[in-house]
Amino acid sequence: MRALALHLGVLAALFALQFALPAYHHTNAARIMVLAVYAMGYNIAFGYTGLLSLGHALFFAAGMYATGLLVDRGGWEAWAALPAGLLAGGAAAGLLGLLALRTTGPAFMIVTLMAAQAFHLSILYWGGFTGGDEGFTLSGAARIVGSFDLAQPATRYAAAFALFAAGMLVTLALVRSRLGRVLIAVRENEARTRMLGYDTFRARLAAMTLSGLFAGAAGAVYGLMFGYVGGSFASIQYSILPLIWVLLGGAGTVLGPLLGTALMFYLIDLSSSVTTAPQFVVGAALIGLVLFAPRGILGTLRERGWRLP
Repeated sequence: MRALALHLGVLAALFALQFALPAYHHTNAARIMVLAVYAMGYNIAFGYTGLLSLGHALFFAAGMYATGLLVDRGGWEAWAALPAGLLAGGAAAGLLGLLALRTTGPAFMIVTLMAAQAFHLSILYWGGFTGGDEGFTLSGAARIVGSFDLAQPATRYAAAFALFAAGMLVTLALVRSRLGRVLIAVRENEARTRMLGYDTFRARLAAMTLSGLFAGAAGAVYGLMFGYVGGSFASIQYSILPLIWVLLGGAGTVLGPLLGTALMFYLIDLSSSVTTAPQFVVGAALIGLVLFAPRGILGTLRERGWRLP
């Protein structure tokens, strides 16, 4: 009950923030919440199951393109295209998992990386249809979900909040479920978990698929919210970013992805205003994190006695 109260309190604070934030930070908060859902998906695979993937941009971009193309090229209503984005991310993750999960360690990372790169190159090759690296924009009419216009800041924040709340509560329920305990056991000692009679391949495949569902949903909503679909979202950068967000906030914690995404977003934003090399500042911060808090902020606090799920 304490864990539930903590997370409901975070949701209440995020809901209240929309009435107090200035316009610039209002938009930033919406962006952070959607990207935090992407990081939550990565956290299911990496933080809870121990699957270090470098191909999650494939799932994020699959969700974004599935929804964006159906709306822009197919003439679908946004509300009907959104589930297609979620399913595209989950299907891509499930299919890749069937192949990649037959490998372990560096081989798994390479397979996922190559799959994501192949998808990125396919977007560039079929640029006449996908928009290539420049992508394409979604019209205002295409961004209306039912009676809600995602081009409006208030509606955009509400959509981001609803997605984040659903993602956080699903993650909280997952890690306290039987499947969640199996995933953690796989991360800690897969051989022992297999000896106890659990199908570790099926558990890892479930984690990969759930991770893809989160990523696909985030990509679909992100594209509709900000009216843009582009090939850069399938690049290696968007596979590395969720890893950084999770490491910074705390791998294997429910709130870690939100904290890490917010801190990294504003670290880049603030450093960009004082230097032309913000990535140097980010790199220095990450080195300090690895040296002094390798389990991330919330992971370190949990080691010191804080009761964080």
